[in-house]
Amino acid sequence: MSRIGKYPVTVPAGVQVALAGRTLTAKGKLGELTLALTDDVDATVEGNSVAIAPRGGERRARMMWGTTRALVANMIHGVSAGYTRTLEITGTGFRASVQGRNLVMNLGFSHDVVYAVPDGITITTPRPTAIAIAGTDKRLVGQVCAEIRAFRPPEPYKGKGVKFEGEAIRRKEGKKK
Repeated sequence: MSRIGKYPVTVPAGVQVALAGRTLTAKGKLGELTLALTDDVDATVEGNSVAIAPRGGERRARMMWGTTRALVANMIHGVSAGYTRTLEITGTGFRASVQGRNLVMNLGFSHDVVYAVPDGITITTPRPTAIAIAGTDKRLVGQVCAEIRAFRPPEPYKGKGVKFEGEAIRRKEGKKK
C-alpha cells in the first residue's frame, strides 16, 4: 500500500480544482496547471481535498498511485504559493544579468552565455552573482535550474561555477610541491 498516496491532498483557500474526464486542472492566484491522469489511477474531488486511488491491484497502478498524488500536491502548491530556486555564481569576473527575456551570463568563456527564459518562468538577479528562478511548475523550475547550472558546473579545485544555494561542493587538494 502506498504510504504517500493514501493521504488526500488538501486544497487551500483561493485554489479551484476541477476534474474533467482524465484531466485534473488547478487554478490559483499564480496561474493554472493541468495534469493528464494515467489509466492506472482515479481521482476524486470532494470539497477542499483531492483523493487519488489505484485502479486495481497491479504493480504499475500501485506505483502510479503515490506518484500521481505527489504531482497533484506539487501542482496545487505551485498555483497557490509557487516555487523558487536560487543559484549562486562563484568565480572572478563571473556574473549574470537579465536583459529582456534573456539571461546573460559571463562565466569565464570568450563569449557571453545567453539563455532564453521559457514561458512560465521568471528569472531575477538580486545580486550579480545570484540568480533567482521562480514559477508555478516545480518540474519546469528544476529543469531551468539544471540547464543554467550545466553551462559551468562547479569544479572541485577552486569551486568556480554555477551551483545551487546551499549546495556543498566536495573540494579536492591541489598540486603539491
